[in-house]
Amino acid sequence: MAKLTKSDVLHVAKLSKLDLTSPEVEKFQSQLSEVLNYMDELNTLDTDRVLPTSQSTGLENVFRGDDHTNDCLARDIATTNASRSDSSYFVTKGVLKK
Repeated sequence: MAKLTKSDVLHVAKLSKLDLTSPEVEKFQSQLSEVLNYMDELNTLDTDRVLPTSQSTGLENVFRGDDHTNDCLARDIATTNASRSDSSYFVTKGVLKK
């Protein structure tokens, strides 16, 4: 049965960059100890014949084909109506400050 100390909770909070109050430390000490106890309980299960899975729905990502077509605008045509351009690039006001 795992019982976390206050210093354990404060260490986890520091790694998580959390500032905890004293009542929160006590609350999380109890809650995290329960989580670890449950993990110990799960570790007693025999999972030797269970295949590892990353998800169980069977869904797969669908990607479109990477088809290149030549019906794109040429740079000089794309910048024709730009208020400011330079060497076929759009010129805009800077958005980053030094």
